[in-house]
Amino acid sequence: MEFLRSENTNYSREWALNIRGKLFTISDPQVMGIVNCTPDSFYAGSQSSTPETQQKLIDLHVKNGATWLDIGGYSTRPGAEHISEKEEIERIKFAVSYALEYYPEIKISVDTFQSGVADYVLGQGVHLINDISGGLINPEIFSLVASHQVPYVLMHMRGTPQNMAQLNRYNNLLQEVILELGTQIEKARAAGIKDLIIDPGFGFAKNSEQNLELFSHLEAFQLFDCPVLVGISRKSMIYKTLGIEAADSLNGTSVLNTMALDKGASILRVHDVKEAVEVVKIWKKIRMGIYQL
Repeated sequence: MEFLRSENTNYSREWALNIRGKLFTISDPQVMGIVNCTPDSFYAGSQSSTPETQQKLIDLHVKNGATWLDIGGYSTRPGAEHISEKEEIERIKFAVSYALEYYPEIKISVDTFQSGVADYVLGQGVHLINDISGGLINPEIFSLVASHQVPYVLMHMRGTPQNMAQLNRYNNLLQEVILELGTQIEKARAAGIKDLIIDPGFGFAKNSEQNLELFSHLEAFQLFDCPVLVGISRKSMIYKTLGIEAADSLNGTSVLNTMALDKGASILRVHDVKEAVEVVKIWKKIRMGIYQL
Protein backbone atom coordinates (compact mmCIF):
# COMPACT_ATOMS: atom_id res chain seq x y z
CA MET A 1 0.00 0.00 0.00
CA GLU A 2 1.40 3.36 -1.03
CA PHE A 3 0.70 6.60 0.79
CA LEU A 4 0.42 9.77 -1.25
CA ARG A 5 -0.11 13.36 -0.17
CA SER A 6 -3.53 14.70 -1.15
CA GLU A 7 -3.99 18.23 -2.44
CA ASN A 8 -7.75 18.05 -1.90
CA THR A 9 -7.87 19.94 1.40
CA ASN A 10 -8.10 23.51 2.64
CA TYR A 11 -5.69 22.72 5.46
CA SER A 12 -2.58 23.04 3.33
CA ARG A 13 -0.12 25.26 5.20
CA GLU A 14 1.74 25.65 8.44
CA TRP A 15 1.38 28.59 10.77
CA ALA A 16 4.27 29.95 12.83
CA LEU A 17 3.44 31.80 16.05
CA ASN A 18 5.86 33.82 18.15
CA ILE A 19 5.14 33.03 21.79
CA ARG A 20 7.35 35.13 24.07
CA GLY A 21 10.23 34.99 21.63
CA LYS A 22 9.95 31.26 20.89
CA LEU A 23 8.58 29.88 17.64
CA PHE A 24 5.57 27.56 17.83
CA THR A 25 4.49 25.91 14.59
CA ILE A 26 0.95 24.73 13.89
CA SER A 27 1.54 22.00 11.34
CA ASP A 28 -1.53 19.92 12.24
CA PRO A 29 -4.98 20.92 13.54
CA GLN A 30 -4.85 21.72 17.26
CA VAL A 31 -7.32 20.80 19.99
CA MET A 32 -7.96 23.41 22.70
CA GLY A 33 -9.64 22.11 25.84
CA ILE A 34 -12.07 24.44 27.63
CA VAL A 35 -11.48 24.97 31.36
CA ASN A 36 -14.58 26.82 32.51
CA CYS A 37 -13.98 28.31 35.97
CA THR A 38 -17.43 29.88 36.25
CA PRO A 39 -20.31 28.71 38.45
CA ASP A 40 -22.69 28.91 35.49
CA SER A 41 -22.51 27.85 31.87
CA PHE A 42 -24.86 27.03 29.02
CA TYR A 43 -23.42 23.49 29.32
CA ALA A 44 -23.46 22.33 32.94
CA GLY A 45 -21.02 19.51 32.20
CA SER A 46 -18.22 22.03 31.63
CA GLN A 47 -18.40 23.81 34.98
CA SER A 48 -15.28 23.58 37.16
CA SER A 49 -15.59 26.29 39.79
CA THR A 50 -13.41 24.77 42.55
CA PRO A 51 -9.64 24.09 42.55
CA GLU A 52 -10.33 20.36 42.84
CA THR A 53 -12.61 20.22 39.80
CA GLN A 54 -10.30 22.53 37.82
CA GLN A 55 -7.30 20.32 38.51
CA LYS A 56 -9.25 17.21 37.57
CA LEU A 57 -10.46 18.75 34.30
CA ILE A 58 -7.01 20.04 33.33
CA ASP A 59 -5.48 16.62 34.00
CA LEU A 60 -8.20 14.96 31.92
CA HIS A 61 -7.82 17.35 28.98
CA VAL A 62 -4.05 16.81 28.86
CA LYS A 63 -4.41 13.05 29.22
CA ASN A 64 -6.89 13.05 26.33
CA GLY A 65 -4.52 14.91 24.02
CA ALA A 66 -5.20 18.64 24.28
CA THR A 67 -2.40 20.76 22.85
CA TRP A 68 -3.92 23.98 24.24
CA LEU A 69 -5.97 24.81 27.32
CA ASP A 70 -8.35 27.79 27.38
CA ILE A 71 -9.04 28.95 30.94
CA GLY A 72 -11.94 31.34 31.53
CA GLY A 73 -13.60 32.86 34.57
CA TYR A 74 -16.15 35.21 32.99
CA SER A 75 -19.39 33.61 31.84
CA THR A 76 -20.16 34.69 28.27
CA ARG A 77 -23.49 32.97 27.87
CA PRO A 78 -26.17 35.40 26.61
CA GLY A 79 -27.36 37.64 29.44
CA ALA A 80 -24.60 36.58 31.84
CA GLU A 81 -23.99 38.83 34.84
CA HIS A 82 -20.98 41.16 34.68
CA ILE A 83 -18.23 40.50 37.24
CA SER A 84 -15.24 42.59 38.29
CA GLU A 85 -11.67 41.97 37.22
CA LYS A 86 -10.84 41.02 40.80
CA GLU A 87 -13.51 38.31 40.90
CA GLU A 88 -12.51 36.99 37.49
CA ILE A 89 -8.89 36.68 38.61
CA GLU A 90 -9.95 34.88 41.79
CA ARG A 91 -11.89 32.36 39.74
CA ILE A 92 -9.00 31.45 37.43
CA LYS A 93 -5.79 31.96 39.39
CA PHE A 94 -5.53 28.37 40.64
CA ALA A 95 -6.19 26.86 37.21
CA VAL A 96 -3.63 29.17 35.58
CA SER A 97 -0.89 28.47 38.12
CA TYR A 98 -1.58 24.72 38.14
CA ALA A 99 -1.54 24.39 34.36
CA LEU A 100 1.64 26.45 33.97
CA GLU A 101 3.47 24.53 36.71
CA TYR A 102 2.49 20.96 35.87
CA TYR A 103 2.08 21.11 32.08
CA PRO A 104 4.83 23.38 30.71
CA GLU A 105 4.57 21.67 27.30
CA ILE A 106 0.91 22.75 26.90
CA LYS A 107 0.05 26.18 25.54
CA ILE A 108 -2.12 28.04 28.06
CA SER A 109 -4.75 30.53 26.88
CA VAL A 110 -6.91 32.76 29.06
CA ASP A 111 -10.35 33.70 27.82
CA THR A 112 -10.86 37.32 28.89
CA PHE A 113 -11.70 40.74 27.49
CA GLN A 114 -10.83 42.63 30.69
CA SER A 115 -7.42 44.28 30.44
CA GLY A 116 -6.67 43.96 34.16
CA VAL A 117 -7.20 40.21 33.97
CA ALA A 118 -5.04 39.97 30.84
CA ASP A 119 -2.32 41.97 32.60
CA TYR A 120 -2.39 39.57 35.57
CA VAL A 121 -2.26 36.32 33.58
CA LEU A 122 0.35 37.58 31.15
CA GLY A 123 2.47 38.40 34.18
CA GLN A 124 2.04 34.80 35.28
CA GLY A 125 3.37 33.55 31.93
CA VAL A 126 0.33 32.45 29.90
CA HIS A 127 0.88 32.00 26.18
CA LEU A 128 -2.27 33.42 24.58
CA ILE A 129 -5.12 35.84 25.22
CA ASN A 130 -8.52 34.83 23.81
CA ASP A 131 -10.68 37.96 23.64
CA ILE A 132 -14.34 37.35 22.73
CA SER A 133 -14.81 41.06 22.06
CA GLY A 134 -11.91 41.38 19.63
CA GLY A 135 -10.73 44.48 21.46
CA LEU A 136 -14.05 46.31 21.30
CA ILE A 137 -14.77 46.32 25.04
CA ASN A 138 -11.25 47.17 26.28
CA PRO A 139 -9.12 48.48 23.38
CA GLU A 140 -6.07 48.84 25.64
CA ILE A 141 -5.77 45.06 25.64
CA PHE A 142 -4.10 45.29 22.21
CA SER A 143 -0.99 47.13 23.42
CA LEU A 144 -0.84 44.95 26.52
CA VAL A 145 -0.76 41.75 24.47
CA ALA A 146 1.77 43.25 22.04
CA SER A 147 4.15 44.13 24.88
CA HIS A 148 4.29 40.47 25.97
CA GLN A 149 4.88 39.03 22.47
CA VAL A 150 2.07 36.50 22.66
CA PRO A 151 -0.60 35.61 20.10
CA TYR A 152 -4.12 36.99 20.38
CA VAL A 153 -7.41 35.40 19.42
CA LEU A 154 -9.55 38.12 17.87
CA MET A 155 -13.19 37.07 17.82
CA HIS A 156 -16.17 38.70 16.16
CA MET A 157 -18.85 39.98 18.51
CA ARG A 158 -21.11 42.97 18.88
CA GLY A 159 -21.85 44.64 22.21
CA THR A 160 -21.27 42.73 25.45
CA PRO A 161 -22.38 39.35 26.81
CA GLN A 162 -25.21 41.22 28.49
CA ASN A 163 -26.72 42.68 25.28
CA MET A 164 -25.22 40.81 22.32
CA ALA A 165 -28.36 38.74 21.72
CA GLN A 166 -30.19 41.93 20.70
CA LEU A 167 -27.46 42.96 18.21
CA ASN A 168 -27.87 40.26 15.58
CA ARG A 169 -29.42 42.25 12.74
CA TYR A 170 -27.38 41.97 9.55
CA ASN A 171 -28.10 42.97 5.96
CA ASN A 172 -25.35 40.66 4.73
CA LEU A 173 -24.08 38.41 7.51
CA LEU A 174 -20.81 37.18 6.02
CA GLN A 175 -19.84 40.53 4.54
CA GLU A 176 -20.52 42.45 7.75
CA VAL A 177 -18.73 39.96 10.00
CA ILE A 178 -15.66 40.05 7.74
CA LEU A 179 -15.67 43.84 7.55
CA GLU A 180 -16.04 44.22 11.33
CA LEU A 181 -13.29 41.69 11.96
CA GLY A 182 -11.09 43.47 9.45
CA THR A 183 -11.48 46.77 11.28
CA GLN A 184 -10.35 45.23 14.57
CA ILE A 185 -7.51 43.37 12.88
CA GLU A 186 -6.16 46.69 11.58
CA LYS A 187 -6.29 48.15 15.10
CA ALA A 188 -4.56 45.11 16.59
CA ARG A 189 -1.80 45.26 13.98
CA ALA A 190 -1.36 49.01 14.56
CA ALA A 191 -0.94 48.33 18.29
CA GLY A 192 1.90 45.92 17.54
CA ILE A 193 0.31 42.47 17.71
CA LYS A 194 2.18 40.26 15.27
CA ASP A 195 0.37 36.93 15.65
CA LEU A 196 -3.41 36.89 15.32
CA ILE A 197 -5.82 33.96 15.39
CA ILE A 198 -9.28 34.64 13.97
CA ASP A 199 -12.54 33.38 15.51
CA PRO A 200 -15.81 34.02 13.60
CA GLY A 201 -17.66 34.14 16.93
CA PHE A 202 -20.31 31.45 16.65
CA GLY A 203 -23.05 32.18 19.18
CA PHE A 204 -22.04 35.79 19.78
CA ALA A 205 -24.47 38.38 18.37
CA LYS A 206 -25.75 35.67 16.06
CA ASN A 207 -28.77 33.39 16.33
CA SER A 208 -28.75 29.68 15.49
CA GLU A 209 -29.68 30.14 11.84
CA GLN A 210 -27.05 32.86 11.40
CA ASN A 211 -24.44 30.62 13.03
CA LEU A 212 -25.18 27.85 10.55
CA GLU A 213 -25.11 30.27 7.62
CA LEU A 214 -21.76 31.66 8.76
CA PHE A 215 -20.36 28.17 9.28
CA SER A 216 -21.31 27.24 5.72
CA HIS A 217 -18.92 30.01 4.56
CA LEU A 218 -16.14 29.27 7.06
CA GLU A 219 -13.50 28.96 4.36
CA ALA A 220 -13.99 32.67 3.58
CA PHE A 221 -12.06 33.57 6.74
CA GLN A 222 -8.88 32.26 5.11
CA LEU A 223 -8.65 35.67 3.41
CA PHE A 224 -7.21 37.14 6.61
CA ASP A 225 -4.13 34.90 6.24
CA CYS A 226 -4.30 33.90 9.92
CA PRO A 227 -5.06 30.63 11.71
CA VAL A 228 -8.80 30.19 12.28
CA LEU A 229 -10.17 28.99 15.62
CA VAL A 230 -13.61 27.38 15.65
CA GLY A 231 -15.61 27.16 18.86
CA ILE A 232 -18.93 25.44 18.23
CA SER A 233 -18.74 22.84 21.00
CA ARG A 234 -22.26 21.90 22.19
CA LYS A 235 -23.66 25.30 21.18
CA SER A 236 -27.28 26.11 20.41
CA MET A 237 -26.65 26.03 16.66
CA ILE A 238 -26.33 22.27 17.20
CA TYR A 239 -28.81 21.37 19.91
CA LYS A 240 -31.58 23.69 18.74
CA THR A 241 -31.26 22.37 15.20
CA LEU A 242 -31.52 18.80 16.48
CA GLY A 243 -34.19 19.52 19.09
CA ILE A 244 -32.06 18.21 21.95
CA GLU A 245 -30.19 19.57 24.98
CA ALA A 246 -26.56 20.71 25.14
CA ALA A 247 -25.75 17.61 27.17
CA ASP A 248 -26.76 15.43 24.20
CA SER A 249 -24.99 17.38 21.46
CA LEU A 250 -21.57 15.73 21.36
CA ASN A 251 -22.32 13.85 18.15
CA GLY A 252 -23.41 17.03 16.37
CA THR A 253 -20.30 18.78 17.68
CA SER A 254 -18.06 16.10 16.20
CA VAL A 255 -19.81 16.39 12.83
CA LEU A 256 -19.29 20.15 12.67
CA ASN A 257 -15.71 19.90 13.94
CA THR A 258 -14.94 17.53 11.08
CA MET A 259 -16.51 19.93 8.59
CA ALA A 260 -14.58 22.83 10.17
CA LEU A 261 -11.30 21.05 9.48
CA ASP A 262 -12.31 20.58 5.85
CA LYS A 263 -13.04 24.31 5.69
CA GLY A 264 -9.58 25.26 6.97
CA ALA A 265 -9.88 25.49 10.77
CA SER A 266 -6.54 25.30 12.57
CA ILE A 267 -7.79 25.09 16.17
CA LEU A 268 -10.87 23.36 17.58
CA ARG A 269 -11.98 24.78 20.93
CA VAL A 270 -13.94 22.04 22.69
CA HIS A 271 -15.40 20.69 25.92
CA ASP A 272 -14.74 17.08 24.88
CA VAL A 273 -11.05 16.73 24.08
CA LYS A 274 -10.90 12.96 23.55
CA GLU A 275 -13.56 13.01 20.86
CA ALA A 276 -12.05 16.05 19.12
CA VAL A 277 -8.61 14.44 19.07
CA GLU A 278 -10.18 11.37 17.45
CA VAL A 279 -11.84 13.60 14.86
CA VAL A 280 -8.46 15.13 14.00
CA LYS A 281 -6.73 11.74 13.76
CA ILE A 282 -9.29 10.25 11.41
CA TRP A 283 -9.59 13.45 9.36
CA LYS A 284 -5.82 13.59 8.90
CA LYS A 285 -5.73 9.99 7.76
CA ILE A 286 -8.36 10.62 5.09
CA ARG A 287 -7.85 14.24 4.06
CA MET A 288 -4.11 14.73 4.40
CA GLY A 289 -3.35 11.70 2.30
CA ILE A 290 -4.88 9.09 0.00
CA TYR A 291 -4.25 5.38 -0.11
CA GLN A 292 -3.60 3.38 -3.21
CA LEU A 293 -3.45 -0.41 -3.33
